[in-house]
Amino acid sequence: MISLPVRVRLTLWYFAMFASAAALLCTASLWMLQKSVEETEYHELQERADDVGVVLGHESPELSSQQLSHDMSVAYDLKDDGKYLQVRDAAGNWIFRSKRMIAENVDVSAPDRLPKDGLISQFHQGIHDVKALAYPVTVHGKLFSVQTGISRDKSIALLSRFRTNLLLLTPIVILIAAMGGHAMSSKALHPVAALAAEVQRINDRNLDVRLPVSRAKDEISDLSRTLNQMLERIDRAFASVLAFTGNASHELRTPITLLRTEIEIALLRPRKVEEYRATLGFLHKEILGMTSLLENLLSLARADAGAETIAFIPIRLSLLLRHVRESWQKAMNQSALNFRVEIPDDRVTVWADEISLLRLFSILLENARKFTPPGGSVTLSSTVEESSIHFSLHDTGSGIAPEHMPHIFERFYRAAPHSSGSGLGLALAMWIANRHGTDLSVESTPGHGSCFSFQLQRADYATPKMHPFRLALSQDLQSSPR
Repeated sequence: MISLPVRVRLTLWYFAMFASAAALLCTASLWMLQKSVEETEYHELQERADDVGVVLGHESPELSSQQLSHDMSVAYDLKDDGKYLQVRDAAGNWIFRSKRMIAENVDVSAPDRLPKDGLISQFHQGIHDVKALAYPVTVHGKLFSVQTGISRDKSIALLSRFRTNLLLLTPIVILIAAMGGHAMSSKALHPVAALAAEVQRINDRNLDVRLPVSRAKDEISDLSRTLNQMLERIDRAFASVLAFTGNASHELRTPITLLRTEIEIALLRPRKVEEYRATLGFLHKEILGMTSLLENLLSLARADAGAETIAFIPIRLSLLLRHVRESWQKAMNQSALNFRVEIPDDRVTVWADEISLLRLFSILLENARKFTPPGGSVTLSSTVEESSIHFSLHDTGSGIAPEHMPHIFERFYRAAPHSSGSGLGLALAMWIANRHGTDLSVESTPGHGSCFSFQLQRADYATPKMHPFRLALSQDLQSSPR
C-alpha cells in the first residue's frame, strides 16, 4: 500500500475537515430555514383562526346556527371568498365554508376532538400546495372548529432558491476548503521543514551545532529539544570514538616501533645465541603487552557495541576464591608480596558471570601487584551479608593522589604516566561491575595503599540445582594491566 506524504495527508485531512464543516453548516442552515418557514406559516394560520374567534365573539350567544352562518357569510363572502376557511360548530353544522373549501370538500373534525394546538394537514388544489390548520375556538361557552388554509407556493419557492444557491456555492466551498487545507498543512509543516534544513547542515565536522528551540511549549519545541539531546549523545559518542581511536593508535604505535627497532638492530650483523635469545625475550614481553592491550580494546569495543555477552550463573564462592588464590600466589611471591585471600563458608554462592568476574579480580590484583613495593601486602576479602556479598581488595602500595581519583576509571588514563599499563584495565573493570548491577568504588591514601570494593548478589537457594564451578579460564589471567 502506497503511503502518501505527510503534506498531502495533512492537506486531505484539513480539506475533509473544512468540507465537512461547510456541509454541516449548509445542512443546518437549510433545516433552520425550513423550521422558520413552518413556524411562520403556523402562526399566520393560528392568527387567522383567532380572528374568526373574534368575529364570532361579537355575535349574540342566543343566535342559532343559521343566523351565525348568515352573519359569517356577510362578513367573509366578499372579503375572504378567495381564501381557505371553514367553520363548524360542536353539533356538526357548517357555520361558514369558503368556495375553495367547498370545492376541495375538506372535512374538519369536531372541536372536542381537536388538540389544543390544532391539527395541521396539507392538500393540493390545482397547482397550489395548501397547508391547513384545524383549530378549536371557544366563544360564549360554545366550541367551534375553525379551519384556515394558506398557499405554500411562496415558501416552496423560497426554499427552492435557497437550495439552488447552496448548490451553486458548493464548488466555491470545495475550492476554499482545498486551498485552506493546503495553506494550513504548509503552515503546520513549516517549522518541521526548517528543522530538517538545519539538521541537513550538521555533519561530522560541526556536531557541536544545536537546533533552535522556540519559546512556545509545543510539539515542535519538544522535537527540537529531543533532537538536540540526540545530537549531544552523538557528539559525545563521536568524540569518544575519536579519542579511543587516537589513544589506541598511540598505544599500539609505541610497542610496534620498539619491536621494529629491536628486529632491525638484531638484523644489522650476526649475533650470538644469547643475544638473539635476549632479543626474543624482549620481543615476547612486548607482544604479551600488545596482546593484553588488544584484548582490552576488543572487550571495550564489544561492550560499546553491545556484543559482549554476560551469562549469570550461581557460583560457589569458596571455589572461586581458592582458584584466584592459586592462580596469583606465584606472581605475588615473585614480587615479594604477602598475598592473602579470605575464603568464606563453603555453602555461600554468588550470582555472577564467572569469566567476567575472574577478569575483574585479575585487573585489580595486577594493579595491586604492580604498585605495591616488595614487602607489602595484598588482601582479598569477602563479607557475606543477608542478600549480597561485599568484596574488597586492599593493598599497601603507593596509593592514588587525590587529583587522579576522579579520572582513574577513564579509558587510557594513567595516574603514573611512565607506567607500563595502557590505562584500560580499570575502565574494563568498571564496565564488568556495572554489568553485574554494582559500582566499583575506591578509597586511597597516598603512601598507604588503596582499597577497591564492590558487592554482588547472593545466589543461595536462588535456583534448585547448583551449577558446577567452571574452570574455563583465559590463557593468561595475569595480563590485564592498568
